Amino acid sequence: MQISDIPFSTTDWSRVPKTEHKGETGLTTWQTCHFGKIRLRMVEYSPGYLADHWCVKGHILLCLEGELTTELADGRVFVLKPGMSYQVADDAEPHRSSTAVGAKLFIVD
Repeated sequence: MQISDIPFSTTDWSRVPKTEHKGETGLTTWQTCHFGKIRLRMVEYSPGYLADHWCVKGHILLCLEGELTTELADGRVFVLKPGMSYQVADDAEPHRSSTAVGAKLFIVD
């Protein structure tokens, strides 16, 4: 990742608009900021959420609250709890997320 041409700034997430995105079950609420080619998101997952697609986009995720389960297309499963993160490259390993109890993540992609 190359970070360039972004002056120092702060983000007050309480002022960033929220958008809803439905999953196969449940929904996510995104707050999104763009800085050049970098997208930052605060994402809240409802309890019972299951993604409606396999994602191939690269991300860095940090779990802030709750618990997120991420399944890879090869069958491996990982569980993130608060303070845990994962990172995956673009087009590296298809993945999809779910949560039984809900989760809040900070995502860079």
